[in-house]
Amino acid sequence: MQVLLQILNLALDVLTWVIIAHVIVSWLVGFGVLNRHQPLVNAVWDGLNRLLDPYYARIRQFLPDTGALDLAPLVLLLGVQILRIMINGSF
Repeated sequence: MQVLLQILNLALDVLTWVIIAHVIVSWLVGFGVLNRHQPLVNAVWDGLNRLLDPYYARIRQFLPDTGALDLAPLVLLLGVQILRIMINGSF
């Protein structure tokens, strides 16, 4: 059972870093630091969107429209942390 919990914690760690990477890349693209016409940037951007958009879409159904400010990554990160606390049984 302990091994299963460690694997789940590892998966949650990876998901956390993927969300953080998506937020950083979105900021860099939004501010014009990265150009989406470059093949590597476009591949990373497309991969992160394909991976996270199903989760974000479900969260966005319940969030109010805040215009350009997207709160879905923050809510997903909070959900991951809450799940981690529930799994570990401690604060």
